Amino acid sequence: MLLPQPLVRGRLVQRYKRFFADMVLDDGREITAHCPNPGAMLGVNLPGQGGWVSWSDDPKRKLPWTLQLVEAGDALVGVNTMLPNRIVTEALAAGAIPELTGYASIRPEVKYAEASRVDFLLTGPDRPDCWLEIKNVHLSRTPGLAEFPDCVAARSTRHLADLAAQVAAGDRAVALFVVQRADCDALTACADLDPAFAKGLAQASAAGVEVLVYACEVTTQAVTLRRRIPWRP
Repeated sequence: MLLPQPLVRGRLVQRYKRFFADMVLDDGREITAHCPNPGAMLGVNLPGQGGWVSWSDDPKRKLPWTLQLVEAGDALVGVNTMLPNRIVTEALAAGAIPELTGYASIRPEVKYAEASRVDFLLTGPDRPDCWLEIKNVHLSRTPGLAEFPDCVAARSTRHLADLAAQVAAGDRAVALFVVQRADCDALTACADLDPAFAKGLAQASAAGVEVLVYACEVTTQAVTLRRRIPWRP
């Protein structure tokens, strides 16, 4: 997934009201950027952290700058939660996720369950439909270990139950965690931050929902799905 170019570096001053990030760019300019991440952003919202922003000349936008990447130690971390579905779209088209190849049709945003939309529905002849839910991951509190979620994620927990229901109905269901950083070699659920999600993920896996985790290569030019890493229950 190519990022808007060029990206401009600066440092975070504060992230607030979920969608605002004050920054001082390396050239001294003080800006307020749109922060496309509704979560807690634990570990990637600290004052003084390096960050990279893109510029849009769209006159309809109130904030022309968008926060795309944050520096966490030696790692570049993608914080734009709108990117994972686009990253997966490109990966599916390129056959870069071997576990999800061979489907004739890939439909985004399909309604299912009582009040949910699955990120992708994969269908093909002579195989069960595959319901694919994408989760964005940026948190890492232990070197090499990615974690999800970074706060209570009731909606994500509900999605796991919805996926399990599709398996019970005879279909295939996959929870795909996209780790927007390259310095992690495994993923675990944050039982301390959201015990309900951790329990729900274990129950969904036991019910037949497949858990896939892929780490990304992150540069100031692109975020690209690169390698599968294990999930640690």
